[in-house]
Amino acid sequence: MMNEGKSLSEALLSAKAEGRLTVGVYECAKIMNDDPDNVSFCLLATDDFECDIALQIHFTLIQAFCFDNDISIVRVNDLKRLNALVGAKGQLEDAHCVLIMNPAEDSWEDPALEKLHLFCEESRSYNEWVPEITLPER
Repeated sequence: MMNEGKSLSEALLSAKAEGRLTVGVYECAKIMNDDPDNVSFCLLATDDFECDIALQIHFTLIQAFCFDNDISIVRVNDLKRLNALVGAKGQLEDAHCVLIMNPAEDSWEDPALEKLHLFCEESRSYNEWVPEITLPER
C-alpha cells in the first residue's frame, strides 16, 4: 500500500524546487482560468475548525472546475503543515489552495505525482471524488 501523504510531500517539494507551485485561492483561480491545461494537481486545505463560508464557496467552484477539466484534486486537513511545505521560511502563505503545474516537456515525469493521480483515480472508483490526505509529520 502506498503512502499518499509521503507522495504528496515529495510532489510538493519537487514542484516547489522546480517553480511549478501556485499558492493561494485567488492566484490558483487566475492560473486555472488562464492556463487550465498546464495544471496537473490541486490541493484544498482547511483546518477542522475552520468555518469560513466564503472559502467553502471558493472550494466548491474550484472543485467543479477541476472535475470539468480532469484535474486531480485532494483535501489536506492540516493547513499549518501544508504551509510549512509550500511557504517561504518564516512566511505564512494563503495555502488554502495549491496547484502543482505539469513538469516541463523536456523533463522526467514526477513519480510521486503519478502515484497521487493513481490514488485519485482509485478513490473516484469508490465514489470518493475529493479524497483527503494526511501529510506526514516532519
